[in-house]
Amino acid sequence: MKKLTFVALFFLCSTVASAGIVSLNFSGLQTEEKVLNYYNGGTGGNGSGPGPNYGIYFGPDSIAGVSSAAGGADNNFNQPSGSSTCLYFLTGSGDLMDVPAGFTTGFSFYESGPIGGTVSVYSGLDGTGTLLSTLLLPATPFGSTDGGLVNGYYSVWDPVGVTFSGTAESVLFSGSANYIAFDDITLGSPNPGPGPGPVPEPATLLLLGSGLLGFAGFRKRMK
Repeated sequence: MKKLTFVALFFLCSTVASAGIVSLNFSGLQTEEKVLNYYNGGTGGNGSGPGPNYGIYFGPDSIAGVSSAAGGADNNFNQPSGSSTCLYFLTGSGDLMDVPAGFTTGFSFYESGPIGGTVSVYSGLDGTGTLLSTLLLPATPFGSTDGGLVNGYYSVWDPVGVTFSGTAESVLFSGSANYIAFDDITLGSPNPGPGPGPVPEPATLLLLGSGLLGFAGFRKRMK
């Protein structure tokens, strides 16, 4: 996962602490735990939390993946956030993030996986309303295997980003189920997490992903 960049000024109701950079690295959640209300000051599907109260909800298909190198059950490794936890989905159309108070300008994050996917920004909750922007995500190459604890297909992370007009209330992170992961989902900055770094153009991202679909046989989760 390298880079997916979205700039977002976060206007949450009374629950949000001022407009600033909010970055989600999913640490604090257990391996294969549903995120749910963790970032709304609530708990994840296994009871982890309460998490930070950012007024952000995740759909029931959104799952935290903890690296097997850190005692979890997943192949993610070498994440830019420094966390051993990422976001992915096993069923459904993708990881859905709702922000009822809305956000503007853009949004950012990192993605990784041997197939790639898309990210769509909507003006309404639950992926409804006007489609404000869509990004095509590249497949990422094979990387570090950490001595065999992880298979290397989720250790290279691409940063990707988009700006848009209007106010967004939801984002759908999609791709082939179990073959794409996300980290450092960031509202309030054009770059994911604390690092600066340039934002690649969508056309460049597509070129980076060409020729890598042959790795589809490798599942994200450890068997």
